Amino acid sequence: MKPFLAIAVAGATALALVSATPSGAETLRLAGNFPVAHSSSVAMERFAKAVADLTGGDLTIENFPAMQLGGAKENVDQVRSGVVFGTWIGSAYLSRTVPELEAVSLPFAYPNRETAFRVIDGQAGEVLNEKLAEKGFVSLGWMELGSRNVTNSVRPIKTVEDFEGLKIRLQPNETHLGTFRAIGANPVSMGISEVYSALQQGVLDGQENPYSIIASRNFSEVQTHLSDSGHFFDYIVLVANKRKFDGLSEDQKTAVREAAADAIAWQREKAAAEDEQSKQALIDAGMTFTPMSDETRADLRARSQPVVVELKERIGSDLIDLVLKEAGAE
Repeated sequence: MKPFLAIAVAGATALALVSATPSGAETLRLAGNFPVAHSSSVAMERFAKAVADLTGGDLTIENFPAMQLGGAKENVDQVRSGVVFGTWIGSAYLSRTVPELEAVSLPFAYPNRETAFRVIDGQAGEVLNEKLAEKGFVSLGWMELGSRNVTNSVRPIKTVEDFEGLKIRLQPNETHLGTFRAIGANPVSMGISEVYSALQQGVLDGQENPYSIIASRNFSEVQTHLSDSGHFFDYIVLVANKRKFDGLSEDQKTAVREAAADAIAWQREKAAAEDEQSKQALIDAGMTFTPMSDETRADLRARSQPVVVELKERIGSDLIDLVLKEAGAE
C-alpha cells in the first residue's frame, strides 16, 4: 500500500471509530485477576453490556481480566489512586487496606453459602461498605469466590494431625494465615500467579482455594489430594474509586448500581453450579477426594478459636460478634 493511501485508510478508520462513539461518552476501566472464563469475569461482561444499554452508550465499561493490568495488589493500588475505575477482586486482597474485612473471613463460620450471603447482604455488609468508603472505595456488591478447600501432594487430610507441617499457600490475610498456624500447618503467603510453579517444584506442599479456582488454574496437574475442608468462605467484591464514582451523574450512578446488582445475582447462581462441576472435574482429572468428617471439622474449629480472639483484639469485637450472630454461629 502506498504511504499516502495508508494514511488515508488509517484516517478513515479513526474517523469511523470516533463517529461510532456517542458524543461525550466516557469509558471506565475495570481490572481483574480472575481467568477470562471464570464466572466473575463473565459477570463483568454482563455488567459492561448492561451499563452501555442503560446509559444509551454514554457510559461504557472496558474490562481487563486475567491480570492484564497486573496482579491483585496492583489492581487495588490502581483503583485507590484512580488509575482505573474499579476492580473485582477476592476480598482478602483488600484486607490490608481495610482490616475489618477479616471479620467475614472467620474460620469455619459458615455452614453453607446461604449463610455466608445472609451475612454479607445484612448489617455486617453495610458496616464493611462504610469502612471501604472511608478508604476511598465504593462497594458495588459481593460475588461468590466460594468455600475454600485444601489440596496437597503429601497425604489425604483426614484429621487435624494431617495438617502438621504442610507448606500451604494462602492469600495475604492475617486471619487465614493465623488459622493455618493454629492447626499446625506452615502457611505461606504468595501471589496466585506463582503458585503453580511452586507446587510443581515442591516449594509448596499444597494450597487452598474454591474448587473453581483449583480447576481453572489446573492445579490438578501438580496436586494429588483434594479435601472438602471448607475452612473459609470467600467473597469477590466489586469496588470502584469513590472519587470517580461520585463524579458520575446521578443517572449514571443508578445505571452502574443496577447493572452491578444484575451481574452479581447472575454470578452467585452461576458460581453455585460451577462449584460442584469443578469438584467433579478435579476428581475426573485424577485427584483423590477425601471428605472431611464432622468430628475433624469441629476439632479444627476449636483449635482455630484463638485466632478469632486475636482478631477481636486487633479490629474490635463488635463487628465480629455481629458476623457470628448473623451467621448463627453463636
